[in-house]
Amino acid sequence: MSFVEYGDTIKDGDTAIVFLGHESMFPVKVQHGTVTQTKYGVIRHSTDLIGKKYGSKVTCSKGGWVFILHPTPELWTMNLPHRTQILYSTDISIITMMLELKPGSIVCESGTGSGSLSHALIRTVAPTGHLYTVEFHQQRAEKAREEFREHGVEHLVTVTNQDVCKNGFGVSNIADAVFLDIPSPWEAIGHAKSALKAEGGRICSFSPCIEQVQRTCLAMEEYGFTEINTLEILLRVYNVRTISLQIPDLGKAAEDNSSTGFDSSNPSNQGSLGTNLQQGTVQFKSGVPLREMVGHTGYLTFATKS
Repeated sequence: MSFVEYGDTIKDGDTAIVFLGHESMFPVKVQHGTVTQTKYGVIRHSTDLIGKKYGSKVTCSKGGWVFILHPTPELWTMNLPHRTQILYSTDISIITMMLELKPGSIVCESGTGSGSLSHALIRTVAPTGHLYTVEFHQQRAEKAREEFREHGVEHLVTVTNQDVCKNGFGVSNIADAVFLDIPSPWEAIGHAKSALKAEGGRICSFSPCIEQVQRTCLAMEEYGFTEINTLEILLRVYNVRTISLQIPDLGKAAEDNSSTGFDSSNPSNQGSLGTNLQQGTVQFKSGVPLREMVGHTGYLTFATKS
């Protein structure tokens, strides 16, 4: 199993996603002789998982069933163990596009954190590219190395435990893109410039506060970066619901109905209009935004090395 090379069959040692529903799923490491408890009963890895195809419908001990999915960076983002706050697919998609990443690209990242963006970057630059990711916290760096090894992508990523603001990325003049997600990105702009290729490399900095953005933009300008721009991605989700609105009083509705032979007391006529004339309302389906949703995540500042 690999996050970048998809296989058909579940094997011992794989990481798989147990899918109970769109709002309920979790990762599991497949191991011979192990069982996993769900609300639908027990899943026995030896008999229920190993040797089965990804996407299979597995019946649990209580009679309920789940689907076993092959892991992807998107599914991992939704299910990974949080060691830090993470980036989600909304921001990740614009980052990979604006950094102009493709198979074969060399990318530097700091910090690694929980590895949400890292997995997406690895999948984008595979099979010939490479990710150099720097994490200040030693335990998080070690856990990231372990996950990359378990997910079959360790050959595409190098994890370094150091302070990027003081020691940089450990590479020079080879990166096509640099991504910064650290508290003081303006202190790492010089190291980012050194890591980027001679001309045309792209940089992105993610910051939740506009004051961080201002200082970062000033540092980028000082180090000669061009095409500096900042944007914010806001995702607005809509639900399709049946809503009721009051019928407006147009004054001559009764006269018009009588002149055209419309019988408002006839249930078939009421049904054809989709209205409830007795209550003076009309029902129809419409897109309605959620009452609560994730708003601001952070500002993304992009620039080009000239």
